[in-house]
Amino acid sequence: MNFRFSLWLKEMIIRYRFTLTDIAMIAAVVIAAGFGIWQFDAFPNESAAERNLTFELDEIFAVCALGFALFGWSRLRAQRREIGRRRIAEEQARALAFEDTLTGLPNRRQFDAALNAALAAPPGADAVHAVFMLDLNGFKRINDLHDHPTGDEALVQTAIRLRRAIRDNDMVARLGGDEFAILARHLAGAEAAATLALRIIEALKNPVHTGAGEHAIGAGIGIALAPTDGTDAETLLRKADVALYRAKALGRSALRFFEEEMDHRIRERDVLERDLRAAIDTNKLEVVYQPRIDLKSGAIISFEATARWMHDQCGELDTARLVAIAETTGLVQALVDDLLRTACRDAPGWGGNVTLSLGIPPALLKDDTFGLRIVAILGESGLPASRLELEITESALVADLEAAKRVLGAIHETGVKIALNNFGTGYSSLYHLRNFKLDTIKIDRSFVQLMAENPESAAIVRALVGLGSGLGLTVAAEGVQNEQQQTMLVNEGCQQGLGFLFSRAVTADEARRQLNGQPTPIRLTV
Repeated sequence: MNFRFSLWLKEMIIRYRFTLTDIAMIAAVVIAAGFGIWQFDAFPNESAAERNLTFELDEIFAVCALGFALFGWSRLRAQRREIGRRRIAEEQARALAFEDTLTGLPNRRQFDAALNAALAAPPGADAVHAVFMLDLNGFKRINDLHDHPTGDEALVQTAIRLRRAIRDNDMVARLGGDEFAILARHLAGAEAAATLALRIIEALKNPVHTGAGEHAIGAGIGIALAPTDGTDAETLLRKADVALYRAKALGRSALRFFEEEMDHRIRERDVLERDLRAAIDTNKLEVVYQPRIDLKSGAIISFEATARWMHDQCGELDTARLVAIAETTGLVQALVDDLLRTACRDAPGWGGNVTLSLGIPPALLKDDTFGLRIVAILGESGLPASRLELEITESALVADLEAAKRVLGAIHETGVKIALNNFGTGYSSLYHLRNFKLDTIKIDRSFVQLMAENPESAAIVRALVGLGSGLGLTVAAEGVQNEQQQTMLVNEGCQQGLGFLFSRAVTADEARRQLNGQPTPIRLTV
């Protein structure tokens, strides 16, 4: 009980310390004044003979007046303290509302207000206001490899460089994360905006120095101009962001101005991203098959499965575009599983010697569960693992060699064949052929189609065929378009080929009809 009381008393003293101090001071002064008046008779109203040590009415009034004066002074001092605290709190709130606490730059709210003010005062003839959207390159790597304080230090240094790069009357703001925005008023046209953007890129060229060492950064910059691209803040920011998206796609420090075609593509992409999931769930994706031919006999060796989607607004979309959209929306696993499941249901009707080939996006080479899903799909369809071939690209291999080796090794152990696609265009290396358990290499179409006109291309094809044959691999050629190319490939020892000389991609029913027409060589030029 005593302990609780002592805690309560301590809390009350801390909470009301200023009030208690004022009370103590007023009490001490009043007591001292009262004692002095009583002791020395400050207001003598009687003779010395009659004087005695008693309080008189006027002396009591004096002591009370002094006490009230001190009380009023203490209240005035307390009020001033409260006003000071409120002023400091308001300044801090204003700073939080309009400034980025890490870099000290204006935040989005202050930037939006400045942009609206600038648009309310349109630029003069041949002049523009420019909105720059910046996104840093390499910042995520700094956070991933080090810690967030290191990333914060890099952001602070970046903010300092951006302030130095812009003009005095321009504004740079941090919108969040590693995204910045710049408002440049009354520029002399698009060329001046490009000059400012290049100056910003130059300012960020050198590495930033933090406690963890040097870090290379850069920036993609998207630019929208007023009044050319819009006259309201929302439109300009959106269009600058669209231009930034295109700049970031280059993978290095670059600038891009907004173009209407960009906007059309972004809107189309948004529609496709929203519709793709529904298309997968409702089986609206069509699987088509292009035959791979034995170049000597003309017999169909394999069918390469690809997806095709007839979109209501955007028309027909091929596999490459579908995969690109699926990767950004997190649907690549669902897309490939759906494609593989459909193809594995069709393949058993082709006969025991014809294989199914399917291209695999790079993202799935990091998925340790991919092999398990393949086994499950093969089990559902009844297709033997030996009749399935997965195609990968060299660039996908080198993105994460260890993960790719682990995933492909597990898949190959089930009996599934592995083919290296577009061989010769990426990171061609004996290392890949030796360390990855490959069954087939496919020579890229760019070499095949120039064989007749370009001796260097013919020599490259000859070398690649010799390399594959020497390692005991099946060699196939892509993009065979005429009989001269077929003849040259046969003479070089290439075993298989596919292209429009033999057939376009066909539906499952057309694929079965082509098989029923064997062993006659297939010729279908489009």
